Amino acid sequence: MKVLVLNCGSSSIKYQLFDMTQNIVMAQGVLERIGINGSHLTHIPNGDSATKVEITGEVPDHRVGIQMVVDALLDDKHGVIADMDEINAVGHRIVHGAERFSDSFIINDEIMKTLHECSELAPLHNPANITGVEACSELMPDIPQVAVFDTAFHQSVPEEAYIYGLPYRYYEKYGIRRYGFHGTSHKYVAQRCALLMGQPENGLKIVTCHLGNGCSITAVKNGKSVDTSLGFGTIAGPIMGTRCGDIDPAIIPFLMDKEELNPHELNNILYKESGLLGISGVGSDMRDVEKAAEGGNKRAQLALKVFAYMNRKFIGAYAAAMGGIDAIVFTAGIGENGISIREMICQGLEFLGAELDLEKNQVRGQEVEISRDGAATKIFVIPTNEELMIAQDTLKLVQAL
Repeated sequence: MKVLVLNCGSSSIKYQLFDMTQNIVMAQGVLERIGINGSHLTHIPNGDSATKVEITGEVPDHRVGIQMVVDALLDDKHGVIADMDEINAVGHRIVHGAERFSDSFIINDEIMKTLHECSELAPLHNPANITGVEACSELMPDIPQVAVFDTAFHQSVPEEAYIYGLPYRYYEKYGIRRYGFHGTSHKYVAQRCALLMGQPENGLKIVTCHLGNGCSITAVKNGKSVDTSLGFGTIAGPIMGTRCGDIDPAIIPFLMDKEELNPHELNNILYKESGLLGISGVGSDMRDVEKAAEGGNKRAQLALKVFAYMNRKFIGAYAAAMGGIDAIVFTAGIGENGISIREMICQGLEFLGAELDLEKNQVRGQEVEISRDGAATKIFVIPTNEELMIAQDTLKLVQAL
């Protein structure tokens, strides 16, 4: 069974083709600048970056983009399949499923209608995801498609953890509540953590830290999400590359009044001018901020301290929420590669039994335990693999047809 996994953004398409029989990646790549001059596809057959191919061309929309991806997969020189019929199913990353979806689903007309209804909650993401589904329906009308939702894993969060302290009518009227995101990543690394510990998920209390340009922390108890830092939107929790993280809501009307800002202008500040960039003044990339901090830049040093402190605080809070903690997992770009930032976050967590081994911590992008031998709370680095998780869900649903 071959499964094509697509992650369609507003101007990009990321993809991987899996042979699920052998559990291997046959090809992967990214198409960038859809609808913009200079569109180009980076295609990597057989997971070997040495065979990387760069393809350019005019890509006005996602339909043309997905056709370009399929053509690359079929190409005589760098393709990996001989016929499009070899693709047995397509799995799509869908960002927001609201309260409608607590699992992945085969896409049909009813599902598509609901996806459109959810777009109001994720206007930057869901429309692009839907466009990808519609493009595949045109190009591969007989191939089943599956929607895998970022929010689905967090539908197990209890009511007391997802309701905000606003008038309840706004939850009833507009669905304003904590939804959580990065769910596919949190689910994957929590499952991997249980395997590495040699224990069933049921009975484990794990805090998963998805730290990249976007960040979220999740409390996973007995294999289910019970709380998560991202909420109604993708801005809450620890600071991120350009996003502010948790702030006092009173700041919003205060700034709008003092700076004479409209909602769009303030939203731009909160999402695109804040976080590591806003505090450091250096940039949004953790590597740039760390380099500046090493050079003595005080604001860069402060940005790192704030990032580490906020993550440490959430880990502690979720240990309290679960009544204990068995493991901490670091994943995504910063989590997998940030040696010094992992150390900063773990400093002060010894009271939870989480003791970092500084020598073991000298790793990047490897699946490995980095806690001291005998530590009561294990610490792991586990590279995320959302695409594989999507492929596995797709396979399971299509095989049940």
